[in-house]
Amino acid sequence: MSTPRTRVLVVGAGHAGLEAAFAAARVGAEVLVVTGRIDTVGQTPCNPSVGGVAKGHLVAEIEALGGFMGRAADATAIHGKVLNTRKGPAVQATRVQVDKARYGAYAQAALLEDPRIQTLEGLVAALRVESGRVRGVELVDGSYVEAEAVVVTTGTFLGGVLHTGRSMVPGGRVNEPPAKALSLCLRALGFDLKRLKTGTPARLHKDSIDYAQLQAQPSDDPFPRFVLPDEPDAPPRLPDLPCHLTYTNPRTHALIQARLHESPMYSGQIEGVGPRYCPSIEDKVVRFAGRDQHQVFLEPEGLDSDLVYPNGISTSLPAEVQIEFIRTIAGLEHAEMVRPGYAVEYDAVDARALTHRLESKDIAGLFFAGQINGTSGYEEAGAQGLVAGANAAAALLERPALEIARDQGYVGVMIDDLVTQGCDEPYRMFTSRAEFRIVLRENNADERLSEAGFATGTIDAARRARDESRCARVDHVEARMRKQGEAAVEAAGDVEAWIFERARSRLIYNGYIDRQRAEIERVRGEGLPLPTDLDYFALAGLSHEAAERLARVRPTSTAQASRIPGMTPAAVACLWAHARNAQRNSSEARSD
Repeated sequence: MSTPRTRVLVVGAGHAGLEAAFAAARVGAEVLVVTGRIDTVGQTPCNPSVGGVAKGHLVAEIEALGGFMGRAADATAIHGKVLNTRKGPAVQATRVQVDKARYGAYAQAALLEDPRIQTLEGLVAALRVESGRVRGVELVDGSYVEAEAVVVTTGTFLGGVLHTGRSMVPGGRVNEPPAKALSLCLRALGFDLKRLKTGTPARLHKDSIDYAQLQAQPSDDPFPRFVLPDEPDAPPRLPDLPCHLTYTNPRTHALIQARLHESPMYSGQIEGVGPRYCPSIEDKVVRFAGRDQHQVFLEPEGLDSDLVYPNGISTSLPAEVQIEFIRTIAGLEHAEMVRPGYAVEYDAVDARALTHRLESKDIAGLFFAGQINGTSGYEEAGAQGLVAGANAAAALLERPALEIARDQGYVGVMIDDLVTQGCDEPYRMFTSRAEFRIVLRENNADERLSEAGFATGTIDAARRARDESRCARVDHVEARMRKQGEAAVEAAGDVEAWIFERARSRLIYNGYIDRQRAEIERVRGEGLPLPTDLDYFALAGLSHEAAERLARVRPTSTAQASRIPGMTPAAVACLWAHARNAQRNSSEARSD
């Protein structure tokens, strides 16, 4: 007897929405995606790249869990590099440039051709909630769509406003309207919303650039891929296009400094907080006043595109100021600006209102993923979307939840950071955020996550068998290296390079990995469970401030509680003592 299909509704079809829809479908649910425009599905509206430091780890984890982003990036990549090659394997990461038009077309085709997923063009105005459970969504045209679970992935559209100089235009992207009513609905449902900001640089015409003055940046050989070589139906390669490197200079900085008052970030027009680790060129000039130059990577947007993305000079200055400072940069003296850069200001929910499954703590069946949770970047959004979509389906189909711990994956680090600490600025993934990063390498994502993906249903039995077989091959090569030596195994030439590198990574970190695994077990052992309905204000010895912080997050363990900002050692000790007493009393009750 076949399992009955269950409806999961996904709001939005960006990177988070796509992964949510595909993951929910793989787990076994019937899925409906509601998006403003089908022709904008899967766009890369900002940087035409996928991966990077820590972000490449997230894409590898998405791929290990059966997701979409890595395969789409491989199918549409036109430039690729492995970053941090002078450092250890733990922090090395893949980054590729994708063809923007082809990436969007690939995503749109995958969504529309999936028989498990339906797509509806429309704008969601409100969520319908009854008796503490989401029941569906209301569209701006007045229609109602029933659903048993809803995943909200609105990106920058929630109350979105575009800023260029003094110009303020409502929108989530250029020429696309924002989701105003949904913001009001979420506030009415009790969600705390914060105002965040991101931005994008101008687009330049490729034929107006003097490439003779620039440093060419060719792709790596061999070209890096996210889909593992032994996976069937790996997408074919596209032709390569080089990127180029140039720099800002004191003239550039002086011009920006002189016109700073015209930037909405500095005039007070923008209230939202921007990303600290991906600042606009205005922020760079102000915060790093002692620097004479900043890198600008000129990245082609596609094989057939005339547009070049000048990565490193994101700005919301007036258009006439943008072209003026761009033309002070070597190689861009005669640049033609096809479209000015702009800032996007938008609403995001406080992710502390969510569980580690990315489900609302107060409204059953309601999940959130992507920039609406306060993150920045396609990769962060995609990883959240996969977890939210999988858990929405798993809950309805009574399958095990997909919960990734901090020692299992970067996606686990990110989600724990968000739901425990929230964020006051757009959250970006870094390897430094992971305390167990030696065991969280990009090249062992399948080893770490295959079991969890199979249990929830994001990967099938055939994929799980391939993962186990691959791991056994790496085990065998590692054992040979220990016995014969790394050089001897390499000289024999009977091991594929990528398998060899995985085994070599293990050897490099051998002693460190053993110590880190011991640390993982110690931390796990110290974490005691906490009921989510615990009345912290009634606990003797706990300050009112600590009780407020705990009540806001409602941690599930003492380990999570210890990571809440502002928690004092005394408060953690008090909480740990309470949890230990509760555990002891429970054991005694069972023995009676």
